[in-house]
Amino acid sequence: MIRGLVALLLAVSLVGCSAAAAGLNSFQSPDGRYAFLYPTGWTRVQVSGGPQVVFHDLINSDETLSLVVSQVDADDDLSDLGSAVAVGERLRRTVIAPEGSGRAAELLQADERLQGGRRFYDLEYAVHLQDRDRHELATVVVDRGRLYTFAASTNEIRWPRVKDLFHQVVTSFTLLV
Repeated sequence: MIRGLVALLLAVSLVGCSAAAAGLNSFQSPDGRYAFLYPTGWTRVQVSGGPQVVFHDLINSDETLSLVVSQVDADDDLSDLGSAVAVGERLRRTVIAPEGSGRAAELLQADERLQGGRRFYDLEYAVHLQDRDRHELATVVVDRGRLYTFAASTNEIRWPRVKDLFHQVVTSFTLLV
């Protein structure tokens, strides 16, 4: 009886541990500056003149994960760029749906969080294209004159199924040095 109970507890513990990490792989930049998790079954693709890192789902190829690194003043902190809402709105206007792009976007949520002594802004958007609607999550952080914008995007139809996974992926972005 006791052996059975111990075996059951061990099995439940192992399933719980594997479920937390199931379906995610880790990525670390070659220079050791940052790391993040990405879904199993996704592959990295090379993009010239665009984001520094791009992954997409092999099955649902319009589901993407991207990292854009931009230069900012070396003395700037994220709060120097504005509040979470202000930065989210600027990103919406200049990157996600700039004038003339044929896209419209709405900032649905803008939150601030502290992680590892750094300030992150977590942003959520509804993006409207001519032929479909999309959902995007992003996190932004500033470090040593660089603004990191890490985003995950999917079509609106799949959003309810992947939103928890995307939240886990986007908030996994970490600066290592």
